[in-house]
Amino acid sequence: MRRAASRLRAVGGWLRKQAVRAANPVVGRFRASLQLRVVASTLIASTVLVLTFSFVVAGSVTSGLLADRQETAVDETVNAVERAAVQLGSYNSSADPAIAQTMQRVVNELAEDPVFPPFILLTTSDGDVVKSHPAGGIDLPSGELRELVREGNVASQYGTFGFEDAPQMPYLIVGAPIALTVDYELYAFYSLDSEQDAIGLLRTNLALAGIALVLLLGVIAALVTRLVVTPVREAARTSQRLAAGLLHERMEVRGADDLARLAGSFNLMAENLQSQIRRLEEMSMMQRRFTSDVSHELRTPLATIRMAADLLYDNRDDFDPTTKRSTELLQHEIDRFEDLLQELLEISRFDSGFASLEVDAVDVNPIVEDVVSHFSALAEDCGVTVTVRRPRRRVVAEIDSRRAQRIVRNLVSNAIEHAEGRPVEVTVAASETAVAVAVRDHGVGLRPGHAERVFDRFWRADPSRARKTGGTGLGLAISLEDAKLHSGTLQAVGEPGRGTMFVLTLPLQSGNRVIASPIPLRLDEEAPDAL
Repeated sequence: MRRAASRLRAVGGWLRKQAVRAANPVVGRFRASLQLRVVASTLIASTVLVLTFSFVVAGSVTSGLLADRQETAVDETVNAVERAAVQLGSYNSSADPAIAQTMQRVVNELAEDPVFPPFILLTTSDGDVVKSHPAGGIDLPSGELRELVREGNVASQYGTFGFEDAPQMPYLIVGAPIALTVDYELYAFYSLDSEQDAIGLLRTNLALAGIALVLLLGVIAALVTRLVVTPVREAARTSQRLAAGLLHERMEVRGADDLARLAGSFNLMAENLQSQIRRLEEMSMMQRRFTSDVSHELRTPLATIRMAADLLYDNRDDFDPTTKRSTELLQHEIDRFEDLLQELLEISRFDSGFASLEVDAVDVNPIVEDVVSHFSALAEDCGVTVTVRRPRRRVVAEIDSRRAQRIVRNLVSNAIEHAEGRPVEVTVAASETAVAVAVRDHGVGLRPGHAERVFDRFWRADPSRARKTGGTGLGLAISLEDAKLHSGTLQAVGEPGRGTMFVLTLPLQSGNRVIASPIPLRLDEEAPDAL
């Protein structure tokens, strides 16, 4: 029994899954189509309205037909009672042997009159003598109706009767008393076939008219909605093409109505966007060209200045203290200027697409150790302790060691500058497909939204901040381009007061792409243990 019950539950679950799977496309189609929703809503509302109207009309007409039939039947029965009273008035007792024959003759005469119904029942008030047309086969009316007639009322009742071998049919039975020396009762059975046929025909016509009306309203709703939805769909498709970079796409303007004005406004917006984008592209191109040209043009005079500055710097001990200090400052600023020029030239290579990798299989751990050792003096000057957590084994990756070292150098220098005297952790971790270097500081952190902007060119979170090493705002931008050149990633996360974390992830094999980083990008994540 348990096994059978489990099988039934499994079959029920499978059926439910199949039903949900079959309903999902329909629900998705319904949600995605405005026209379908409008047509469906119109069909539902019109169906409810037509059904309500049909029920009201059918009920009103049915009540009217039956009321008219009942009024006519009562009048006819009263006339029949008057005619029967003339022939039965001479009898003083129901025991008279001739009364039965007279009653049957009265019934037959009434039934043969085309005005009266073909089924007549005549009986005494005590029910002893019953005569009908046709003779036999007619059931007595209900006791409630006979009681009302016995009290002297003209009463009616709806019922279903079958005469002789005829099928059961609906009838209106009207009973009326014949007040003579001997009380008699006359019951006339009026067929409701014609009324039933009329009501059936009315309901059929109402159903057909309702179906036709609902379908017509659905077609009208579909056509009207299509007129409105088609321009909206065209606008959506045009917007998608514009978003894909096809700035020449426009909507077709038809007529001069509201939809035409919408299309015209959309086209005007697209033209303005296209002109603005072209203007920004031209400005960006001019800026890149200017940066590239200026960078290349400055190399020659800078080389001359460098030679003169080196000559002065080499002979600085022969100068007086003021000139010696000026020579040292000149040498330092020329070094900074060369760094700026080198960064500008590197940005120009990225923009022009000429940047390339010199890939070699190298161990990442020595690169990180060399960078941290290089900034030991800066860290001591800033009061920052830099610790390195790395695997015990070698982490060999096919990378451009020069570019990878530049990325780590930019990350470590930024962390030391923004650590506010707190420790900085540098972590190296590797997986089967990638190597990651994380640089975590506990300094000022990043405000909401700044994690995406730290890689923008010339952007600084705090321009008024005092810096130890200067900076151009291009270091992180170049680092991001270097990471992309390796098909890797460079990500940042930070919170005010909790510090910042940068994670560089590079593939172990050149040409592969990074799928997942060995170091999660979370400030609360513990550094992985050294392997």
